[in-house]
Amino acid sequence: MPKQEINSPIVGKTINLLRKQKQLTLDQLASLCGVSKSMLSQIERNETNPTLAIVWRLAEALDQTIDDLIRGEEVAHSLDIVGGSSVPVLNDPDGQYSLTILGPADLVNEIEWYELRLKPGGTLLSEPHTPRTKEHLTLLEGELELTTGDETGIVKQGETARYRADRPHCITNKTDKEARALLVMMIGR
Repeated sequence: MPKQEINSPIVGKTINLLRKQKQLTLDQLASLCGVSKSMLSQIERNETNPTLAIVWRLAEALDQTIDDLIRGEEVAHSLDIVGGSSVPVLNDPDGQYSLTILGPADLVNEIEWYELRLKPGGTLLSEPHTPRTKEHLTLLEGELELTTGDETGIVKQGETARYRADRPHCITNKTDKEARALLVMMIGR
């Protein structure tokens, strides 16, 4: 039977983080799993793809499942602090609004959340999103007018509007002060 290689850049990073969490040196992990120190170093640096047998031995030594090592989801660490300079910001070409992307890229097909800043007189106009998509707009500062379909309402500071976003919708700042809100979009399925 041919060797089955695991081709995932997450494996090396996950192994490295787990090894450090458990305060193991490369030598110590090598002796626990029976894989050479040089091979472990290459795997952690993503210079080689480990075979399924090696991933199994590493999972056993690190008290994880093979799936945990391959997917790397929340296994390696439970706290991730993202610096402000690495958070993307979408700016309206006309300067009416900015959307700071607060949600992680791996959840983009399920949920997205943003900090919305809307200048006085500014409008954020959105085409319909996928069916059953809903948005939640929590106003932190100011006042906004929200229109979804043929319904319009005023959202004031401290209030949250929940509405269907699978129809045209529009958020407008009709005041003379900038408005700031959290905008969460739950993608319909």
